[in-house]
Amino acid sequence: MTAASAELAALVPRSRATTAFGQTTAHVDVEHWLAAARHARDELGCAAFDWLGVEDAGRPGASGLRHAVFLHVVEPGTRLGLLLRTEVGDEPLPSVAGLWAGAAWHEREAAEMFGIALAEPAPHLLLPDAFAGHPLRKDFVLASRVVRPWPGRLEPGEDGTSAPSRRRTAPPGVPDPSWGPRREGGNGA
Repeated sequence: MTAASAELAALVPRSRATTAFGQTTAHVDVEHWLAAARHARDELGCAAFDWLGVEDAGRPGASGLRHAVFLHVVEPGTRLGLLLRTEVGDEPLPSVAGLWAGAAWHEREAAEMFGIALAEPAPHLLLPDAFAGHPLRKDFVLASRVVRPWPGRLEPGEDGTSAPSRRRTAPPGVPDPSWGPRREGGNGA
């Protein structure tokens, strides 16, 4: 981030700008979220949508209760980015998809994976309708794969078609030991 991006963040009404690790963020309350986004697009010229993401708000002992929502948009002429942040709990997140159509997919992902309530609920995007829980929340127990089937592809040995093996598999991209030319002598040393 440049100093100009920090100046851009300071121009967002009803926000407080903070800078950490060279990144300036404009913090807004959830009731001012849509107005701040509209101001960024219409007044500051941030017409290019980059991404919208969610993370746990990070308070010890309050995992899963509040989530931080981030919106990154760019002013195409100067390529300056603006990062907006708000926090939500049980209250719905006002949609910015009316301002940037590409945000709709990101909002639906946030609703499914984190349990963020949206002002306009949408059908499921990634998980089946019968799936219970929100897999990207810190309070989601991954051990539940034992109790509830995971909707994605099973790991080798979990699908029951082959016997589990103790043989270590090589990381992706590492060729099989039998691949390629080898030195004379049998053991490759």
